[in-house]
Order: sequence, then structure tokens, then C-alpha cells
Amino acid sequence: MERGMISVDRWSDGSQVYFLTHLHADHTNGLSSTWKRGSLFCSRITAKIFPFKFPGFKLSLLRVLEIGRWHSISLVSPTSGSETSVEVMAIDAHHCPGAVMFLFRGEFGCMLYTGDFRWEATSKRAQIAREMLLNAIGNDKVDTLYLDNTYCNPSYCFPSREVAAQQVVEIIASHPEHDIIIGIDSLGKEDLLLYISRMLKIKIWVWPERLQIMHLLGFHDMFTTKTSLTRVRAVPRYSFSIDTLEGLNTMRATVGIMPSGLPWAAKPFKGNDNVFGSSPSISCLKSNKCNTNVETCNNIDMPHGSLRNVERYHQYIYSVPYSDHACFLEIQEFVKLLQPTNMKGIVSSSSSYVDPVYYLGHLSGANQLSQRLNHKFERKDSGETVEAIQTKFVFGSSNSAEAKRKRRRNTQVDLFGVRVSRVSLLRRIRCGAKIVETDCPD
Repeated sequence: MERGMISVDRWSDGSQVYFLTHLHADHTNGLSSTWKRGSLFCSRITAKIFPFKFPGFKLSLLRVLEIGRWHSISLVSPTSGSETSVEVMAIDAHHCPGAVMFLFRGEFGCMLYTGDFRWEATSKRAQIAREMLLNAIGNDKVDTLYLDNTYCNPSYCFPSREVAAQQVVEIIASHPEHDIIIGIDSLGKEDLLLYISRMLKIKIWVWPERLQIMHLLGFHDMFTTKTSLTRVRAVPRYSFSIDTLEGLNTMRATVGIMPSGLPWAAKPFKGNDNVFGSSPSISCLKSNKCNTNVETCNNIDMPHGSLRNVERYHQYIYSVPYSDHACFLEIQEFVKLLQPTNMKGIVSSSSSYVDPVYYLGHLSGANQLSQRLNHKFERKDSGETVEAIQTKFVFGSSNSAEAKRKRRRNTQVDLFGVRVSRVSLLRRIRCGAKIVETDCPD
């Protein structure tokens, strides 16, 4: 596709139409209430929440794409000036409310932009979306796959959200005299909170702005802003910290739960020699469970009633591997399903970032590039720079110059107050560790 026609999750000048996969902050960077550069296509749920996130936005610019239906868009070729037609279909990404993938079809071939997604093997909703995508592709071939590669590293192996949610409930139930603090973002983890509410038959406190989002999504009876009605509170993730938990415990016994696929760096719990704890992904590697299949990974050694695989990174904090991004085996199954001709990762801000072609190129037409990347990575030493940018796409354009311009070397990184040398950081990268990123909700 020519440059200057379509942009996805990118809001600079130069495109005729724009597409938004979902409303997380790292996908709306550059979008504002005064933005008016062209038509903005999104899902119906995203359009419903949009005015709350961007009050005063010119709503006439919004174009709703119904999930599972082809929509035709007329564009003009910047090169020839002739009119061309592009077909697009939105498909449920099962990441957060309103999140969708975009399947594009036109003279350029067939392209799929996943945005952030998670299609678990055990999810009926994911199975419906999977069949919808395959039917839409039909006999065509995905020429280019723009892939959510957040956890595209074999060290990232965590259970399904259903299993992780059960563990959260067990933590809460095992602390009947404690207040419970759960760190979440302004959008996402609704299924987890609903599960907790239903299983424990309680309301959950959320901050006022979050309650408005809940009401927009149709959840009216399970959430409250009155602290006297419940001991379970969902708080903004940016306010979830060791200092906060330690302060709360001076007044009342309180336990914090961080639901995330990220191994959260924190002060070591007494008796734990590893400052970063033993992340669920590393535990999985030690047990070789990532070498089995996606069903095994989704149900990884977490029987009902067992909390032994839940990490306790601090006296007052539990980390539960509840992730809205696909784990490595789910990504691998996804690529194997589509076998795209070319493949590009949409996220390059992770400290453990590896081009998806490195691990999964053998499943696509990018196999030759995969072999070159493997050879290149094998020759790299510990002096390799760490990239820290988020990549979004204007189809037909290259972000390589921008990426090179934003690269930087870090001698030390501050992780929750823990100073880590660049050499130590790079060692962690090889183990699949990931730096906490407040702009990249999990």
C-alpha cells in the first residue's frame, strides 16, 4: 500500500483515513480532542467510550466498523491520482473493551493489523473471532501481518485469564480480614473484576472516572465509589506502589494484587535473594512447560485451591499472571494459523524486544530473514543498545529512520527504586524480563 493512504494507531499528518484499534494510551499518543485530520474508524464500543476519553472531539469524524462485516473505503492514490478501493473488516481482538484487529484487502494484497490481542485456546470468544478471520481471508494469503509482539519471547508463558482470575479470588478469600487493593488501568480488566464480584458476591470499589466507564459499558450493579460497602478496591495502576501499601498497612491490614503478565520489579520479600523475584515466565522455563502446547501453558500447574505459583514480591504485594496480551505460545499458534508472507512487530518498546521473525519466521514466508536474524543475534555481544520506542504504522512507510533517531544507550535503569546496570539489564533481556512501562497497559 502506498504511503499517505491509511494510518493505524498513528495520528500524524499525511494519511487520508485513520484507524484506532483500542483506547489505551499507547495507541492514542498524538490523538486529542482537537484532532481533525480525517475520518477515524473504530469499533462501536470504542466509539461509545471515545467522548469520555476525548471530550469535545468532533464526533462527525468517527466512523463505526461493525465487527465481522466488510466495509469499502474509496481512497486516492498519491502517486497516480486515480481512485482506488480498500476493503476493511474489524475482528474482535479480545484485549480490552472495543479492541479490534483490522483486516485490509485491496490492490496491495491482504494485510492484517492485530493491535493488542489475546486469543486463548480455551476461549469461546476467541474461537468465534478465529473462525471469522479465517472465513474473511478465505483462499487469500496474508501478505503482511502486523503482530502484537509484546510477549513474543519463549520465556513468556502464563496461564489463561480464567485460571489467573481464579487465583486472584483465592488470594482475596484467603485474606478475609484484609482490605484488598487491585491495580488496574482506566480501561481493561473488566472481566477480572466482574469475576471477582460474582464469585465472592461483593461490590468492588472503583474511582469515580472508572465508574463512569463501567456504566458506559453497561455494568451498573457491581461497582461502587463508597468505600464502606466493600473491602475490595480497584485503584489506578500508577498509584499502586510499595509505599502506598506500606502506608495503608499502618492503618489497616491490606494486601495488594497486581494482575499482569509483566514480572513486576519490587523490593525483595524477606528471604528472597532474587531482587526481581521469580517471574511466572521463568518458573515456566524451569519446568519446560513452554515446550509443550498452548493448552498446557494456559492451564499451567495451577490447580484449584493452589497459590504456589502466585508470586509474592513484597510482604503486602502479590503478582498474578493475568494478561490481556497473548503469551508466546498463543502468538506462535496465531502465526502458524495464518502463515503470512511477511511479518512485522507493532511493539518495540519492550526491553526484551526481539523481531517476531527471529522466533517465528520459520512459520511464514519470512523464513530467510529469520535465519539472517538468528545469525545476527548470535554474533551480538553485551554492548547491544536497548530500544525504547513504540512503533505504530502508516502503511507503505518505514519507521527505521525514526527508530534509529530515538535509540539510546542506558548505563543504569531505575526499576521501582532498584538501580540496575545495563549489563544486568541485558542479561535479564535474554531471560525474557521486561521493564515496567506505564504507557503499555497489559
